[in-house]
Amino acid sequence: MSKGKDKSPESSKGSGTLKIVLGAAFLLFLGAGGAYGAVSAGLFGDERASKPDLPKLVLKGDADPYPFANDDKAKKAPAVVYGEGGSEYRTAYYSFTESFTSNLSDSPGLIQVELAVSTRRDGRVLQWVQNHELAIRSAILVELAATSEAEAYDVQGKQRLADRLTKAVNEVLEQNEGFGGVDAVHFRGFLVQ
Repeated sequence: MSKGKDKSPESSKGSGTLKIVLGAAFLLFLGAGGAYGAVSAGLFGDERASKPDLPKLVLKGDADPYPFANDDKAKKAPAVVYGEGGSEYRTAYYSFTESFTSNLSDSPGLIQVELAVSTRRDGRVLQWVQNHELAIRSAILVELAATSEAEAYDVQGKQRLADRLTKAVNEVLEQNEGFGGVDAVHFRGFLVQ
């Protein structure tokens, strides 16, 4: 007897069906894995869902998608007419209502400043500044306390202080909102005693 003739036609028919089912299942899992990989890589699906919605730069003359007006006077003001020169982006400001007072580093002197911040991004940045003003005030006071008397009297020292304050404000915003967006801190008043 030969070895090939021992198999019955029924066993080879079941074996063929099993191979087809296993092959189909394999292809199904392979296709599902490929689709998952493509969606995860961003090849398919909603692009906005994969990118965070961060504040955008606002061109001069364009409407701010998140307008910020912290008082009625600003809401009633006429529309701003921008000049053609300078930056292509508009600048928005937020003024802190209370002044900041601190001792100077290694000195009996005091520093008192009135501050504002500016951004060229949409109104969410200024909304966040207002919302986190307490934490921002604390960070600003820490930086003021680390300022020497010589630095407070020097023009370059004041610029370095403004840069440090900008960094401190952005760090608070990044910790709380995931994005800074403040371009500069401006001195509205500056007094050293």
